[in-house]
Amino acid sequence: MKIFFAGGGTGGHIFPIVAVAREIKKKEQNIELAYLGPEDDFSSKTFFNEGIKTYFILSGKIRRYLNPLALLQNIFDVFIKIPLGTIQAFLILFFTAPDLIFCKGGYGSLPAAIGGWFLGIPVFLHESDVEPGLANKIISHISPIIFVSFSIQETAYFPAEKMVSVGNPIRPELLQVNLNSAKKEMGIKSNKPILLFLGGSQGSTRINDLILQILSKLLKIFEIIHQTGYKDFETARINVLSFVPKELQNLYHFYPFLTEEQIKYSMALADCVVSRAGAGTIFEIAAFHKPSILIPLPESAQNHQVKNAYAYAKTGAAIVLEEENCTPNFFLEKVVDLYEYGNLELMAKAAEKFSKPEAASKITQYIIEFLKK
Repeated sequence: MKIFFAGGGTGGHIFPIVAVAREIKKKEQNIELAYLGPEDDFSSKTFFNEGIKTYFILSGKIRRYLNPLALLQNIFDVFIKIPLGTIQAFLILFFTAPDLIFCKGGYGSLPAAIGGWFLGIPVFLHESDVEPGLANKIISHISPIIFVSFSIQETAYFPAEKMVSVGNPIRPELLQVNLNSAKKEMGIKSNKPILLFLGGSQGSTRINDLILQILSKLLKIFEIIHQTGYKDFETARINVLSFVPKELQNLYHFYPFLTEEQIKYSMALADCVVSRAGAGTIFEIAAFHKPSILIPLPESAQNHQVKNAYAYAKTGAAIVLEEENCTPNFFLEKVVDLYEYGNLELMAKAAEKFSKPEAASKITQYIIEFLKK
């Protein structure tokens, strides 16, 4: 058997593919796995480490912000890059002949899905968000089954008879943590509650700015683990050395990017997670049964992060702070109030109830049963 994966180049698309790939390898020994999508360093390194063969093709996207440059880029992508990428995908799929294509979604999935459809290759789709993007709306018409992360009732656009609610695939290895090892590896220095700040796989400059403006005040109450993203890491380092009292500096643990080991240690140690509202991160937070404060990205396509955040917050596991209202002092007040007056235990139980750590296993079972028919 041969399965191809397709998706965009961000962690929100790549990590779920890794989770499903690992489950498939556990259940089927004689199977070949490959990835077909846009080239970037992140996916290249990740799939190389997983032993997944990669085929890189052109892919384009529709930019929704209005300016002359974006218009020209959209025209180039729609009429040049996407058609050329689809031809590339068609030729690769024709000569490799996979039995199934699993599309994680995003603009990177579209050429592979269209190429597979022309060749009669079954295309399975997974949608992470409450509100699907344009690429997934197109792919849904050629996919016989659509896995969704949130409930069928909350997920927009797709026909209910095609949807299967499974959750968002997470790597099961993340949940295997020894807390003593985690404290040692992450250099935890105190008995203060631990705040974990995440801004997605590439970091978030605006969340970083928010934290750094009140960092000294936060460190008087909390110990902090912070994924800054590579572009803001040096700014964080300079800010700490310049403005944070020396006696508090060792309570701030900042990284440009958290590896798989570091993310599982950080999640296990955190008393609360502050994050954007990408579905992948939400489901990882839930799998660790952690209370959270979600600050959705306001520019996300179809406003999907805001919709994800409020859908999750309805369970009682999180509170939502919209960015336009989230000044540094307002955020500080909210996070302190949450610790002093909030019920973190109830939030943790709500997160546990919402979590679906078996998502990758369920998807794998559907795929294998389909291929063995």
